[in-house]
Amino acid sequence: MTKKTKITRLFTGDDGRSHFEDVEIEMEPNIVGHISETLGATGIVFRETSGAYDYDFHTAPARQYVVNLDGAVEITIGSGEKRVFEAGEVFICEDTTGQGHISRAVNGEIRRSLFVTLD
Repeated sequence: MTKKTKITRLFTGDDGRSHFEDVEIEMEPNIVGHISETLGATGIVFRETSGAYDYDFHTAPARQYVVNLDGAVEITIGSGEKRVFEAGEVFICEDTTGQGHISRAVNGEIRRSLFVTLD
């Protein structure tokens, strides 16, 4: 039986502002559970941000998956909508043009994350 896992996509709309979209990744049965198709990547970057991290509007430097290893990040888009991504959550940043988004530390905690670049 096919399963799906949900992630959030952050992208630039026709209005030049960043938007959230919930997407599903299909996973097929596998000997160890369920697994998605292999997705291409160009690099991996490890990052640690301080508990005082507060980065005003900026675009992603490249299309990239962001995997929170520990800590959390609050992302704000142009409409003012905010989402918090906790440890273990994955989102994809594709807002490489336009206004971008704001990133902030949550509860003054250090955050360690992994960026998987796609181009």
